[in-house]
Amino acid sequence: MKTIALGDSGIDVSTLCLGILPFGTKVDRDTSFAILDAYYDAGGRFIDTANNYSKWHANGVGTESETVLGEWMAARRNRDDLVIATKVGFNRADIGPSLSRTTIEAESAGSLKRLQTDRIDLYYAHADIRSDPLDQTLRAFDALVRSGKVRAIGCSNYRAWRIAEARAHSAANGWASYCCVQQRHSYLRPRPGASFGAQTSSNEDLIDYCRERPEVRLLAYSPLLNGAYTRADRDFPRQYPGAETDARIAVLRRIAGDLGATENQVIYAWMLAGNPAVIPLTAPTTLDQLTENLGALTVALTEELVTELDTAGNP
Repeated sequence: MKTIALGDSGIDVSTLCLGILPFGTKVDRDTSFAILDAYYDAGGRFIDTANNYSKWHANGVGTESETVLGEWMAARRNRDDLVIATKVGFNRADIGPSLSRTTIEAESAGSLKRLQTDRIDLYYAHADIRSDPLDQTLRAFDALVRSGKVRAIGCSNYRAWRIAEARAHSAANGWASYCCVQQRHSYLRPRPGASFGAQTSSNEDLIDYCRERPEVRLLAYSPLLNGAYTRADRDFPRQYPGAETDARIAVLRRIAGDLGATENQVIYAWMLAGNPAVIPLTAPTTLDQLTENLGALTVALTEELVTELDTAGNP
């Protein structure tokens, strides 16, 4: 699998990141191990988890995903081959939403223990908790980087102006800076002002910021909208209505058919071929889903096709 720069972190990562949110809850341990093995065998080395995955599951606490990943790495003895990303900020059963110094210190220690490792390669602020002073948050992250417990820091669910503010504050103090942002991002564009609750969708401001600031890499979570592009039993979320959506879907399906690819594969290929190039997170719950998603890496989009996909549905 090819690699791509993770902003200005100095770390190169796999072009397709494996998101393991449901591992240990919806996806049992054996299936989780099988998917991790298959991703690794395909050359994938970039794995994404969090300290609260999946607290919302019926039997979930929020520590299961990290725990399963730690057990798999210990069993396979492959930790040094991997780039591991985890997160702090959102609530879990036993903690509230916070990016305070004490929370970051305590939760990073907990993540390291569950992951059975001495370092986190990429540590995200999972949400923009504005009740906690930005200075305190960034100072705590920088201390972890200086200690060697964290290699690079990123943010998720942040607006472009907040990323710029955070990076400027870090630069002024000589601290580690956010090198990437992980955002809700897909081929369809939500209507302006659409709410996704605690999640923040990408918008043109963020995309333009990352285009002009390649030191900040954009990563996409929920790129396939829970399977709605290809599954008849899944509806598109209500935030994606109207003629624009219909027009973009029509172009996507035509191009997928012409290329002999699935819509999901074309979406991943479009993200990677775009400006800025976006790293998609794939979050399969079965080996078949992973196989389909890995197939995106062999889909070649010309500049003309990328432009056609970009502009579909525009006024």
